[in-house]
Amino acid sequence: MNITAFNKEKNRYKLLKEQSHWQDERHIETANQDEDAKMSVSATDKCIFSNSTRGRVAIFIDGANLFHAGLQLGLEIDYAKLLCCLTENAKLLRAFFYTGVDRTNEKQQGFLLWMRRNGYRVVTKDLIQFPDGSKKANLDVEIAVDMMNLAPYYDTAVLVSGDGDLAYAVNALSYQGVRVEVVSVRSMTSDSLIDVTDYFVDIETVKQYIQKDSRSCYNYQPLSNSSL
Repeated sequence: MNITAFNKEKNRYKLLKEQSHWQDERHIETANQDEDAKMSVSATDKCIFSNSTRGRVAIFIDGANLFHAGLQLGLEIDYAKLLCCLTENAKLLRAFFYTGVDRTNEKQQGFLLWMRRNGYRVVTKDLIQFPDGSKKANLDVEIAVDMMNLAPYYDTAVLVSGDGDLAYAVNALSYQGVRVEVVSVRSMTSDSLIDVTDYFVDIETVKQYIQKDSRSCYNYQPLSNSSL
């Protein structure tokens, strides 16, 4: 799915939601129904960045960090919904997903193929096994380098991570006139990162809009940090 097709699909999806809301509101008859309708409209009309002039955005997702955020919240993420939320009121330049990989894990490879075909540029690094048996792949350098190299081509960077090791790169971007938005769980986000970002979104406040449902076309969760 290329960027033009993705933006068209996002606009079509938004229009269908608006039409659905209009039809629902015509049939409100009781106080309870009215309250339910308000909750429904609020949920589907949610704009995470509704008050921002965002321009062209580039998205950088730390896969391991996001997995642990979802684990803490009991949230299984729908990555199609996530991409729609993160590109609200903006034009998408690129959406990067960084993760460690086990090349013998067919389920993981299937998920990453789905990501590549649905709007994401996937950046991988082989897992390294440590003496204690844990496995990990640190992609902080790759994230920082991509953010800096692409800075001339976007207006807003969306960093989905709470890793304080990225604070220096985020601060450097601000000196290039780039707006930086950080999306993560507050309790997992470094204060040093929040201090240099322009806008912070706590995933806990928007989790209902990116929750995976039973109709999703894939069934996969990235490996935990012990395997990343």
